[in-house]
Amino acid sequence: MKRAIVAGALLALGSGAAFAEDNDRGFYAGAGIGTFDFSQDVDGLNEVDDALDDFDFDDDDNAWKVFAGYRFMKYLSVELDYVDFGRVKDRFEANGSSGDYSLELSGLAPYVIGTLPVGPVELSAKVGYLFYDVDTSVDLDANDLDADSSSSEEDLVYGVGIGATLFERLALKFEYEEIDTSGSADASAFWLSGGWRF
Repeated sequence: MKRAIVAGALLALGSGAAFAEDNDRGFYAGAGIGTFDFSQDVDGLNEVDDALDDFDFDDDDNAWKVFAGYRFMKYLSVELDYVDFGRVKDRFEANGSSGDYSLELSGLAPYVIGTLPVGPVELSAKVGYLFYDVDTSVDLDANDLDADSSSSEEDLVYGVGIGATLFERLALKFEYEEIDTSGSADASAFWLSGGWRF
């Protein structure tokens, strides 16, 4: 999935010079596909603490998002995303037990985005706050100590991107984002998105 995103971004950027045109302000909306990487040192979950003693969780999954925003000028915009990071899962072997551990994450993120046009491309940096729901599931193979939990979290999110505008209004962008999670978790995403500037 990462290779497809990178290839699509390079193709779009390579063809952007002939079609790019200034579109300095106004509303825009779009969607993106990507991959979400998540790792965490898990110390336990509710009634299955003993089975998940210091388990290193690491997985990735496909992700998607939809977004809408407003460009105040070519250098500054605000944006609101709805993001579904998919379902990351991993197998564990701990204290004589084995099973599956999975997380599903989705939520809303408002951003402030700064953009620097450089020839036919636009370099961007963004910072925002992610309000998301986490559904956690542990399924043990040998007994009935399965556990599910849900929680609502909020974390700082920031990223960088490179993009180009095609056919005057179609803005394609390749982005990397990092979610500043608390504790021992690391979360990041790569995106290929397309937005229409009205």
